[in-house]
Order: sequence, then structure tokens, then C-alpha cells
Amino acid sequence: MGLNGHYKYTDGSEYIGEWNEDGKRHGMGHMILPDGSKYHGSFDNGFCSGLGMILFADGSRYEGEFKDGKFHGYGIFTRCDGMRYEGQLNDGKINGLGLLTYPDGTHGLPRQEGLFEACYLKRREKCSPAVKLAQNAAEQARKQN
Repeated sequence: MGLNGHYKYTDGSEYIGEWNEDGKRHGMGHMILPDGSKYHGSFDNGFCSGLGMILFADGSRYEGEFKDGKFHGYGIFTRCDGMRYEGQLNDGKINGLGLLTYPDGTHGLPRQEGLFEACYLKRREKCSPAVKLAQNAAEQARKQN
């Protein structure tokens, strides 16, 4: 199975967690980046992959699925001002079915729910199943912490 350990990189970031035999972050781990951002979750061959959560230095956060070091799958991204997106993400971008909630708790007029492409709402439609999957992924990511 994997090895456990701690490593401090020359850029100031630190990793505590599991490693594979090739010396790559692999399994569960915790990473602190030079700007103070913190990630906790699953790694695969050196990259954030699977369920995890990241708290950015500005207070923004993402909880959900990762692939190859990027937001990918279902999750919830909350900006530091309280604006929240719940839904699908692809290759690090809001891309797929989801719901946008403004800091005041409203969803906008007209409602900002539907198919997003490259972070823009392209088609309005109900997407409750995608929002529920995002909420479930975020909850599972929080439980790992």
C-alpha cells in the first residue's frame, strides 16, 4: 500500500499524506500552497483527483470532484462574496447543468439555472438532479476532512 509522509517544496508549499512507490502524491492527503490556500482530499499520481475540498486564501472554496488537478464532475464553488454555483464542472470550468445563487440568496431574474458553457448560462432549464449530485459530492468531500 502507499507510504505516508510530509514534504516541503522549494516554493513553500507542503504536502502531508500518502505517496505511491514512484514518489507521487497518491491517496489521501493535505496540501498547503504558498499563498495559504489549503486542499484536503484524494490524489492520483500527483494530482488532486476524486473527492476533495480547497479553501482559497481569499476565502473562496470548492467542495466536490476533481480530475487531474482541476474541478471536474459535480461540486459546489462558493466565492468569497457568497456567490455560489452548484452543479457540473469540466476541466476546471463551470460547464454543464447547474444553479447560480447570489450572495443575497436569490437566483436572479430570470433564474440563473440551466446549461452553462465556459462559465456562461447558455440555456435555461430545471436541473434539480445535477444540483442534488453536486450537494452530495460536496457533502462527501467534507466528510473526508
